[in-house]
Amino acid sequence: MSFEILGEIIDIEIIAVDNSIREIARLRKIYGAGRWRKLKGIVTVCLPDGMMCKAEVHWYEAHGIGKKEIKIKHILGE
Repeated sequence: MSFEILGEIIDIEIIAVDNSIREIARLRKIYGAGRWRKLKGIVTVCLPDGMMCKAEVHWYEAHGIGKKEIKIKHILGE
């Protein structure tokens, strides 16, 4: 699903680090070595149909590499 992030991600939490990430081998192969972390947070997103809503997003991040593979996990009701 394609979407656009509007604003800053808030309430960021670390879910997993390095070898506790199931996808660590794939991440290192595609993006390179680094101290990989899986994180989650809350952000306002704009969906392809133009609807704006708050969502919980998950992504992978490593120092010097940046945020990769951001995905919506839950649309939050308001």
